[in-house]
Amino acid sequence: MCSANAPTPHRWDGTSARSPRSRSLRADAGSPTRLVRSAQPGRCPDCGNRVDWHPRTDGDGRRVGLHPQELPPAAVPAISRWHVSSGIAHPAHDGTPWCRIPHTALCPARSAPAALTPQLTTLRRHLALHTRRLINNGTLTAPAAPPPERTEPCRPARPIAHLLGAHYVAGHPIGAIQCVAQTRQRHRCTRPVLDDQAPHGTWTLASTTLINHRSRPGQTVAVYDLTHLPFAEQMRWRHQHCPGHAASSAADLALTEWEPFDARLHHQHIHQSLPHSGRKQHHRA
Repeated sequence: MCSANAPTPHRWDGTSARSPRSRSLRADAGSPTRLVRSAQPGRCPDCGNRVDWHPRTDGDGRRVGLHPQELPPAAVPAISRWHVSSGIAHPAHDGTPWCRIPHTALCPARSAPAALTPQLTTLRRHLALHTRRLINNGTLTAPAAPPPERTEPCRPARPIAHLLGAHYVAGHPIGAIQCVAQTRQRHRCTRPVLDDQAPHGTWTLASTTLINHRSRPGQTVAVYDLTHLPFAEQMRWRHQHCPGHAASSAADLALTEWEPFDARLHHQHIHQSLPHSGRKQHHRA
């Protein structure tokens, strides 16, 4: 008979042979956000290398993509040093022996910064080799010159939406905006926010000077207007949830992709004609 106080089995090096019990992440009931703040891994669309996306404390709510590995501060220029605390990225060094660096400073698909330390040069070369392997294997398509967005006015790649009294730039076409909630299988929901059974927004032309004071006078912009929808429906769009997760308590597995519209920062996303025709219409994409 085994004793109740039998010693825990150990490996030859003294570490425990028992694997710790895994626990799934979940949002606390009192948390101000339903986002599970684990690292949100992704892939750079230009080079195919891994990127960890984090919300940031500066700027206008946009995410920042950081290289997944920590680096010694001496190898990273001071302006490129970041640290992560409780899942939030801060654009400064916190005094520890390690720091993080934005992926854009290492991305081999971009022009190299003016001054790179030898360690960053070696790391950038390693990422470039990985990109080349992905292209040779057919996993990644070699980057080509992007077509001008104005060649397809009927389906803006990053449309401007008006909801809750503010204007935002979406991360994808209206019909391709994906729900960010977690499913029961602990995967991100694949349903779109736009739903045939829910009321749709209306495309309309608006003056950019009424949207943003930095705009040029007399300029118009195509806007997907949601302000005529009920408040709960506008909140569903703002939280980027499908109708099935509108009132759900499920955690969010990704950040919403809305960016506050700024005419100077987002001038390339301004379309001066309505989709399909010049009349106001509901979007059916």
